[in-house]
This record gives sequence, structure tokens and C-alpha cells, in this order.
Amino acid sequence: MVKDGDYLRLKLDNLQIEKAGQKYIVPLSDIATVTLEGKILTLTTRLLAKFAQYNIAVIVCDNKYVPCGVYMGFGQYHRTAKRNLEQISWDEVLRKEAWTRIISQKMINQKDVLIACNLEKERINKMEELIANIQFADITNREGHCAKVYFNSLYGQDFTREQDCLQNDAMNYGYTIIRAYMARLVTSLGLIPTLGVFHRNEFNSFNLVDDLMEPFRPLMDWYIVDKLLPKYKKYLSWEMRCDLINFMNQSYSHKGRKTTIDIVMLDYVNSFIKLMQYGRDKELLAITLEGMRGVQ
Repeated sequence: MVKDGDYLRLKLDNLQIEKAGQKYIVPLSDIATVTLEGKILTLTTRLLAKFAQYNIAVIVCDNKYVPCGVYMGFGQYHRTAKRNLEQISWDEVLRKEAWTRIISQKMINQKDVLIACNLEKERINKMEELIANIQFADITNREGHCAKVYFNSLYGQDFTREQDCLQNDAMNYGYTIIRAYMARLVTSLGLIPTLGVFHRNEFNSFNLVDDLMEPFRPLMDWYIVDKLLPKYKKYLSWEMRCDLINFMNQSYSHKGRKTTIDIVMLDYVNSFIKLMQYGRDKELLAITLEGMRGVQ
């Protein structure tokens, strides 16, 4: 994250940050996203061009420190046209099957968050019932019912996602971080971000991104509930925002090896591409809360 009074420029293939008379150098190859906030900030067009070439997503925050925009490169993948054609011609039945897998995993992860929080068995049983009754492509919207039970269980019966409170501020900020990184992966791998699996909003440039990030939302919820809310009590401070960005570096146990959230997100998108290319013979990578909690 870069804040207040910084000057950003390109130094060979490095990002040079100037602040309070000090200079800091970071190799572009080590950067996945850059978050910009504050009032006085200058960066060069040459640097923006390099960010695009390195597939670095730039997140811009408004005057309330809420992410409101994302800048990314375009057409950097070497076989973009081929991948676009595969995505456009994808079988509709398989598309709906993929959505069923995606949304089922999200709901399972939400249920596991409630279990990890030691919440009432009755509520967990209700979640399990909703998960068991998912129909093809979730045509009965079990996901929507599950979300209501889930958030009311975590934060109380009067809680809504529209409330002005720290929990919602943290989730909104955290989801934006996941969304920006997922958008970076989707575009860098040659997929069309507007062409979603389930989301089809004509005004949304990131329909596919919003589809693919769904199983990761409960992982962010758990990170906020377990790590951040006990530490930050009042408002979305600078330190809390930095910790939310650091979610991408959290450890994750995957197939017997220790990795991080950002790496497993890449594996997940690649598994989605293989499912799109080869059909039912390929599995969509399961993203689980246990993968995050089970790291030793």
C-alpha cells in the first residue's frame, strides 16, 4: 500500500518510491498488486505501462480509503484470442455445472466458518440442509438463503450487509482485495472478465471475476473474525487495511504442501480453465477453510 505524499517512478524494472526524502526500490517482478490511497500521490505513465506489462493490478481508493477503481493491463497473454474463443464457445450445461460446484464450495466454506466459530448446532444444521438441497445451477437460490443464515449467525439477527459498521467495512475492503487479485489472474491468463459463468450483468466489467472469487469470500470472513476484529475494535484503520491486504500472503495447505492464498488462487483459475477446455474429466480445485486453518 502506498499512502500520502509518495512519488512513484520507474527505475529500470523496479518501482521506486520516494517519501519524506527517502527512496525505496521494489522489483516489479515481486509485485502482484499496488494499492494507492491518500491526497498527494504522483506516478508516471511509464510506470503505469510497466505495471500493465508485468500484470500488476493497481487499486485506487477514495477519500474514505474505500477501494473504488482498478487499473490492469490488457491482452498480455500470448494466446488470448484462442482462450477467448474457448470461453465464448463453452457448453452451457457445463457452464451451469461449474457454477453449481463454485457456489456449493462457497456455502460449504460458510458452514465451516460457523463451525470454527463454535456457533449453535441448530444454525449449522440449517446450513447443511441448504447445502444438501442445492439444485443444478442453484436455480432455487439456496446460496441467498444460506447467506442470510450465515451473516445473522456471525454478527447477530439484526445485522445486514448494508449497515455502517466495522464488520462491513472490513469485509467490503477485503473482498475488493480478493476481487482485484482475481481480476489480475483472469486477465493475465487470457480470459474475458466480462463473460461470467453465472453473473451476466451488462454493466459489470468483472462478471467472471465475481464468479470465481466466491469460494474465497468465507476465507476472508474467517480471517477478519479470527485475526482482525479481536485486534481492531473501532474503525478501519491504516493498520487494519494493511492487514487486509496481507490476506493474500496467508498460508494455505494444498495437496500436502504449504503455499499461500495468492498461489492457490492461481492454481484455482488454472483448474477452471482446464475444466472449460476438457469438460467433466477435469475437477475444479476445491478451496476449503481447512486449507487455511490446517497449516502447521
